[in-house]
Amino acid sequence: MNSTASSLFYTPPDSYWGQFDEISKYNVHLNVFERLWAAWYAFMQNDVLATGILSFVMHELVYFGRSIPWMIIDRISYFNKYKIQNQKIPTLREQWKCAQLVLLSHFTVELPQIWLFHPMAQYFGMETGVPFPKFLTIAYQIAVFFVLEDTWHYWSHRALHWGPLYKRIHKIHHQYSAPFGLAAEYASPIEVMVLGFGTIAPPILVCAVTGNLHILTMYIWIVCRLFQAIDAHSGYEFPWSLHHFLPFWAGAEHHDVHHERFIGNYSSSFRWWDYLLDTESGPEAAKKRRERRLAKDAKKVQ
Repeated sequence: MNSTASSLFYTPPDSYWGQFDEISKYNVHLNVFERLWAAWYAFMQNDVLATGILSFVMHELVYFGRSIPWMIIDRISYFNKYKIQNQKIPTLREQWKCAQLVLLSHFTVELPQIWLFHPMAQYFGMETGVPFPKFLTIAYQIAVFFVLEDTWHYWSHRALHWGPLYKRIHKIHHQYSAPFGLAAEYASPIEVMVLGFGTIAPPILVCAVTGNLHILTMYIWIVCRLFQAIDAHSGYEFPWSLHHFLPFWAGAEHHDVHHERFIGNYSSSFRWWDYLLDTESGPEAAKKRRERRLAKDAKKVQ
């Protein structure tokens, strides 16, 4: 009986769970997530392959996992009152067509880059082992990434609205004047690489300068960035949307106007670049701009 039970729960030492058991025996100071992480790399026996598979699977799960709830919300009439352009609900046909291009881009443009990520990370000294960094270290590094990415996104996105670049590259992304979550990465391969550089470069830069960055921080950052991009394209404005609590946060209300009017609101996460450089878009921004102009003209008359 005991031997039968043992055989049922036996894990071969060269299996993933066998590696997990072995690591757990001699690394009791590690938490369960760190053991799971270490077991994955020990099981794969190839760091490039281990990072590549983990990165790509994580990206796909997060991207579509976050997009599907918005697709469901689009089909529920109750939420229509929160839709910014509520006369433009994407059809299933539109969403399927969008998903096809996004998947094509993921497998032909993003997958090769993801596969090259581990060698690049190692070249710049990014840590991949255990233990994981402290929570505060992860938090402040991701805050820095958000600021740097937003700056890159503002200027590169604004450049993509220059006539020739818009026509040849960025126009694809603006096919949907009323965006939806799945369309966050609906773009030409060139745009995916240009704007994607803003996501990858800040961590690499921080790692090269400080010599202190763990790939786990990179993963959490990418998850946060995907959530931000998908939510900004969701097309929904709720009373609990983040910008009501953080006025400098952009969000769907900010980006939806950009898709509707095809100009202004170039930032990704924050509003300050558009505010400082007077590229805010929408009725409120136009009203403020007009009031400033009238006040300036009044001073000249005096």
